[in-house]
Amino acid sequence: MKTGNTSNAILPPIKVQDVDQQTRALFGSTVQWVGTHWLQILIAVGVASLLVILFHFVRRLARNYCARRTGPSGWAAVIARALEKTGNVFMVLAAAKIVTAANFAATPVEVAATITFLWTLVAWFQVAIWAREIILGAIEHRTAGDHYAGEAIGSAMGIIRLLISFAVFAIAVIVILDNLGVNVTGLVAGLGVGGIAIGLAAQGIFADLFAALAIIFDRPFRRGDTISYDATTGTVESIGLKSTRIRAATGEERIIANKQLLEKEIQNITQRDYRRIIFTLGVVQWTPVETLKRFPALLKEVVESCEQKFVRAGFVKFGDSSYNFDLEFDSEHAGFKEFFDARHAVGVAIIARMNDEGIALAYPTQTAFTAAPEGGLILPYAEATAPVVTISTDTARLTADQSTLGKASEPEG
Repeated sequence: MKTGNTSNAILPPIKVQDVDQQTRALFGSTVQWVGTHWLQILIAVGVASLLVILFHFVRRLARNYCARRTGPSGWAAVIARALEKTGNVFMVLAAAKIVTAANFAATPVEVAATITFLWTLVAWFQVAIWAREIILGAIEHRTAGDHYAGEAIGSAMGIIRLLISFAVFAIAVIVILDNLGVNVTGLVAGLGVGGIAIGLAAQGIFADLFAALAIIFDRPFRRGDTISYDATTGTVESIGLKSTRIRAATGEERIIANKQLLEKEIQNITQRDYRRIIFTLGVVQWTPVETLKRFPALLKEVVESCEQKFVRAGFVKFGDSSYNFDLEFDSEHAGFKEFFDARHAVGVAIIARMNDEGIALAYPTQTAFTAAPEGGLILPYAEATAPVVTISTDTARLTADQSTLGKASEPEG
């Protein structure tokens, strides 16, 4: 890229009063050049014509490829669509620039400078068109498929095209002016200040827009996926320009801003290969030790009989009223219905097997002991013949048989 010094300009500074003089000089040198090197010029024109025909052939191939394409856009289609936008003027000037650069016909300085000037204008605008088509094609390629059709990219394509077109053509204009010797420092500063002002004014909209593009390109989830976000679990129905709509399992539709959605952890439930189910089973504390030892193997048999994948089972802790065992097994389907049915089937099978084996599940219990007169304890199922004192595990409560106490207090004789 040239600097903004006029001494580096492609053409010398043009004054209004010098236009006629410079035009005459260009015309005269061209006539003299054609009269002197007419054979070389004819050869150069022939070579340039072949190059133009080649460029047209490439563009026609790209156009035919785009016309035959019926499936989703691939990278080949993206490049073909960009080549399809190649202009005729660009082809002619590209051929002229190539022939001139070879200096086969001793091109005069004035003619070469004119071709370079026109080439600079046309080439950078053509590059801007290619860049715009490739960027837009890349976005469409990334969002191709049923999971993204008609979502954020559909509603946002208009504004995305506008922003990309403005950016690439603004860069092209700045580069052209800089190559022509114009000082673009003030223009760049003005565009920067204007861009900052627009960005601050619409930062909320742009934040959600770029978040939507981040979702589309990074693909943490897609339409139809079941995700868990914060306290919300549901199915993604659409990814919009500003928000994503999630249908919760309870039926309501929840609308979450795209920027807010990406700020927290997202669990994509659909993408996992299986769902793990954990049961905690508490058996009564008078269960025989031999039964406790074979209990994990019994649980494994039950899980495998239900055609689920057994992971592990074993004793985990002493409960207040039970010995607790953990059972872990996997439902080899990601769907919630399969997970729910597997959990139900295994749970019912465990209950049936424990009933057959005579193994009881524990429930919260309290045992009350009776205090004997001599200070001992009478088991709750023993016959009480002394004054009864009941001790609860929560609160010590003393009760006495009034008739027995009355007899005990009578004097002898």
